Amino acid sequence: MSKDESRQDEYARQAEDLRGSVTIVTGASSGIGAAIAETFAEAGSRIVLVARRQDRLRELEKRIRACGGEAVVQVADVSQYSNISSVVNHAVELWGQVDIMINNAGNAVAKPLVESSIEEIDAQLDVNLRAVCYGCKAVLPRMLERRAGSIINIGSICSMRHFPDYATYVAAKFGVLGFSRSLYEEVRESGIRVNCLCPAAVNTEWAELAGADLPWEKHERLQPRDLAHLALLCCTVPKRVHLEHIVLWPTCEPTV
Repeated sequence: MSKDESRQDEYARQAEDLRGSVTIVTGASSGIGAAIAETFAEAGSRIVLVARRQDRLRELEKRIRACGGEAVVQVADVSQYSNISSVVNHAVELWGQVDIMINNAGNAVAKPLVESSIEEIDAQLDVNLRAVCYGCKAVLPRMLERRAGSIINIGSICSMRHFPDYATYVAAKFGVLGFSRSLYEEVRESGIRVNCLCPAAVNTEWAELAGADLPWEKHERLQPRDLAHLALLCCTVPKRVHLEHIVLWPTCEPTV
């Protein structure tokens, strides 16, 4: 067998290792979270679907099961530590472990800070940053005990660039990137990887819910499956490989 063939086998084996794993996905009711849940289920992982919209979670659960996958629904506000801790405990009780944690839940409000209510400021910090910290804290003891695991935090192009009318959202997403990189250094010697995916414009409900006016057609933007397959790559590359953080641009959007 040639070195190239051996290397191909190594990557194939790593991808197969996802079969029977357990993945928690927050913000799974739509967009990026739903796409990641379906993609990881197709790869053989058992999925814990977490969000606040139960009806959408149930629809996604049915789709996954109809395709032969395994999924359970957990309705929770992940900005509360007790809630995400309960989700992790339930996953362990049900399936014995948690292999992958996807911290995807997020929201934004597109308006100047002076016009933002305290409730809007708090909500963006709570869901975009606090919930990421909580999700990692809740799952890490299990991963450290097993000396294995993958954590993927969904950042944004706002994790590294500033934009007017998004000051609070930018602050939270800057925090997600810094938190992810710092956490990785804490746990990398324990066999745990922490990735941060930072997309620019994605075709999800985010823009409408935030009140953002994006100039690009929906089909031109990144699609949720684009991030899902990249998240899958982060979890299936050989254990010696770590993708620290990745910026994704749609080709319609300028990078300068």
